[in-house]
Amino acid sequence: MKIYEITDYLEEIAPLHYQESYDNSGLLVGDFNSKVKGALISLDCTESVIDEAISLGINLVISHHPIIFSSLNKINGRNYVERVIIKAIKNDIAIYAIHTNLDNVFEGVNSKIAEKLGLINCKILLPKSKRIKQLVVYCPLTHSLALKEALLENGAGSFRNYDNCSFSVKGEGTFRPKRGSSPFLGNLGELEQVDEERLEFFFNNEDENRLLGVMHQNHPYEQVAFQVYSLDNISSEIGSGMIGELQKEIEPKEYLDLLKSKMSTECIRHTKLINKKIKKIAICGGSGSFLLDEAKKQNADLFVSSDFKYHEFFDAEDEIIIADIGHFESEQFTKDLIYDLLSKKFTKFAVQLSKVNTNPINYL
Repeated sequence: MKIYEITDYLEEIAPLHYQESYDNSGLLVGDFNSKVKGALISLDCTESVIDEAISLGINLVISHHPIIFSSLNKINGRNYVERVIIKAIKNDIAIYAIHTNLDNVFEGVNSKIAEKLGLINCKILLPKSKRIKQLVVYCPLTHSLALKEALLENGAGSFRNYDNCSFSVKGEGTFRPKRGSSPFLGNLGELEQVDEERLEFFFNNEDENRLLGVMHQNHPYEQVAFQVYSLDNISSEIGSGMIGELQKEIEPKEYLDLLKSKMSTECIRHTKLINKKIKKIAICGGSGSFLLDEAKKQNADLFVSSDFKYHEFFDAEDEIIIADIGHFESEQFTKDLIYDLLSKKFTKFAVQLSKVNTNPINYL
């Protein structure tokens, strides 16, 4: 098995174009065509994790957090990032990161947290919008079916749990070829009337260039009449955070004790326990303070996340309880998520969970 077989599968689940603009997911070190001896799953990629991979004879480390976030001008071992890269290259170990793209899919990081917390009726807390476009193209009836099939075969009209979605209406098109043109139909300087079909398809933003190429390759006209529209549609399967409910409401203090146990955390920083039972819970693995207003808007009783700054706790304003459980603690079960995905798909492939605790924070 080669690296690209592993990464292609992971990117079917969490496509790279779902990552945030600041992120750096994907294959960071290594060759896609290298043979894989085994994969080691970790939350972070540290020197200790690379040492663990060496000791196990594994040559692919898959981490949630990318070891390379910002640009590197030199790689000479001055800090842990450079040392990890040098050690990985020297030992022919590939490093792959699956970060905010896994955060942003429904069956991703936050779904795993929701599972741990026993939440039901879950949905994305802040869905992404403007990820869908519409292609409208006009084609003579003699070629419209072939054009339609070519676009559908290449991903046009794939929408959530459906594919081959399209709309068409027949009409009459007119044009007059001018000097310098080489028309498929009609004569220079003469008005032409043609039976045409208007074809419409939804498609994902990232597929635009490829689909326009397919359209031009399969359309008979020298100059194709088409439009592309950006849509405001909200995608309920892609976005930040998650919100769900408990089976039964519970007292705040009792639930925080339960949360501490379920998320294996030694410390929870929280706002005042307002006199209201907990039923509706918003969650976000990693740094989630940017979602506080949305959690309040959706009437969550509790928001479980991490990395809240001092003054951000005031923003709860006694409307919601903030429970900051720690960055590592909020995402620690992402390793299990990746492990389960790979071990179920590649049953004869060695996938191992790293035993290295990469949490840089300690508690007294």
